[in-house]
Amino acid sequence: MRIRFTKMQGAGNDFVVLDETQQRWPLSPAHYRRLADRHFGVGADQILSVRPAPTPEVDFEYVIHNADGGEVEHCGNGARCFVRFVHDQGLSTRNPLRVKVKKGVIELALRADDAVRVDMGAPVWSPEQVPFDERGLSAFYLGNLARWPLDGPSGVVWASVVSMGNPHLVMLVDDVQTAPVALVGPGLERHPRFPERVNVGFLQVVSPQEVRLRVFERGAGETLACGTGACAAVVCGIRWGMLKGPVRVHTRGGVLEIDWHDNAMHDAPVIMSGPATHVFAGEIELPDVL
Repeated sequence: MRIRFTKMQGAGNDFVVLDETQQRWPLSPAHYRRLADRHFGVGADQILSVRPAPTPEVDFEYVIHNADGGEVEHCGNGARCFVRFVHDQGLSTRNPLRVKVKKGVIELALRADDAVRVDMGAPVWSPEQVPFDERGLSAFYLGNLARWPLDGPSGVVWASVVSMGNPHLVMLVDDVQTAPVALVGPGLERHPRFPERVNVGFLQVVSPQEVRLRVFERGAGETLACGTGACAAVVCGIRWGMLKGPVRVHTRGGVLEIDWHDNAMHDAPVIMSGPATHVFAGEIELPDVL
């Protein structure tokens, strides 16, 4: 089958975007892996599918597959590329857009300065909803947020956990440039206390409104930027008492702005703003069976 695609990137986090509003492609996990392959496919961290609205309350459905072929719940940088693609392709002129993702609905808007604003929804802190198995662990509190001891490849790390529609673990480091991302990330991603695996964030606080971040993403490895990871890092930093929104998040691929105003229930929506860029478009021939 011959498939048209668009390559996009948001702060260096890159995507293959498929327009499935008129036709659903019969793609298997192996097909998604081939599309994401940087040698034999197009190359991407994730594959984003734009699908028709499943209900009248939303404008589109947004489906995400990681480079390993597995479907995931959310991708913040991808969400910005999603709304840019929809407008560039003339699929909708609505602004903002309401879009269904695997675990809910998000709102996306193009700003006047050409950046894209995404209402990422509220963080979820309940361990069982992350999901995270905290049984038998003793937490240490920083500010008003628990940090948990987790056995990693280089010893115990202390980290907080949160879901931004997908599971995240966030730890503090002195310097992200020297943080052992490649050593620690893979082991923590598949830590047995995270039944659905986890995205692993390494956070350096520069000032109350500026941080540096690297993320080892579940199913993709370290990426140049991770939108949900930036949201997770900032909300944890605010609850630790170390940050105050809005916060500029410096990733290896660019800068994101995250704003969150904590409340008594810690369930205020997180707002992310940042770039979304068209790279190129093309066609690829995929075998019917891989």
